[in-house]
Amino acid sequence: MTRPIIGVIGNAYRVENRFAVQMVGEANLRAIAEVANALPLMFAGVPDITDIDALLNVVDGIVLTGARANVHPARFGLEPDVRHEPYDNARDAVALALCEACVARAVPIFGICRGLQEMNVAFGGSLHPEIREIPGRINHRMPRLDSGEIHPDPAVVFADRHEVHLTPNGAFATLLGRKTIAVNSLHGQGIDTPGARVVIEGVAEDGTIEAIRIKDAAGFALGVQWHAEHDPQLNPINRALFQAFGEAVLTHKQGR
Repeated sequence: MTRPIIGVIGNAYRVENRFAVQMVGEANLRAIAEVANALPLMFAGVPDITDIDALLNVVDGIVLTGARANVHPARFGLEPDVRHEPYDNARDAVALALCEACVARAVPIFGICRGLQEMNVAFGGSLHPEIREIPGRINHRMPRLDSGEIHPDPAVVFADRHEVHLTPNGAFATLLGRKTIAVNSLHGQGIDTPGARVVIEGVAEDGTIEAIRIKDAAGFALGVQWHAEHDPQLNPINRALFQAFGEAVLTHKQGR
């Protein structure tokens, strides 16, 4: 049997500040190929060249990856602010529609970082543009040097930064067999108000929502705020998530 196909959303990027491209981090592709045991297939996060219905007729699951750009605040009733740029309106249009379509068609969907945020907005929730500005919250952004530059060592950048307390007997606690996990943290934006169908499954020590599922979804529909694509070949938490996603995708493929 051929391996299932998992669609991976692309992000807007410019080469030499001139050439528009769509980009996906290789860690996402390797996590899908090596841990979920599926074929990764990048698709454009551009609505006028991505037909969602045709896409879901081809792929067996969807990964909404993390990204540099924030979800545009107009999507949840706030005004944009230059401090929170860049935005990627084209990806917003594709991803939000995809969230609803995947859940409606029971196509497995896994949201990572921005992907979790998109899932929340797609079901009516809102985001806070800068979690660290909320009183009592920690800085969830990636580590930086005193100079302000991003830390050059990936081991430091993707190191576990804080704990996440999982909902007892919830989907994540059951899947991972734990009450508490340690995760990396590389985000500024985060969930403010959960969407109507968004069930909170994991919360950081400071109250930041870190894991969600979509209520009454017939297929796999989970999102995490941390970067689960980082080292799932060795990290037991991230490996378990991608393996479970891969199993759900295979089941969906077999039932088509």
